Amino acid sequence: MSDIYEKLETLLRSLGVKKTELRIYRLLLNRNEPMRITEIQRELNISERSVREHVLSLYRRGILKRTLIQQGWLGYVYTAVSPSEVLENLKENIIKKINEIERELKNSPSQNGQT
Repeated sequence: MSDIYEKLETLLRSLGVKKTELRIYRLLLNRNEPMRITEIQRELNISERSVREHVLSLYRRGILKRTLIQQGWLGYVYTAVSPSEVLENLKENIIKKINEIERELKNSPSQNGQT
């Protein structure tokens, strides 16, 4: 199973996911329980600001999920998306972007014999 994670990490790196982001994803994947920013920060010994940046990037890419909770405080906890779901999200996003570019190319004057 670790071979699959290594291949997934290689793919994610090729798509611009940073080393620290991979560390955060791996931590949440291994923990298999929601964690707050401060918990991630303490566990990985990196700045809270850095964790916030990386977690937001991972969330926007569909690699992490977040849940709003209220336990004497209001905030988010984060969990890792399963590797199979990450692959599915990546595939959907890539296909969507390819389709958008193809539509633009078809409507482009240079593709219609015009300059």
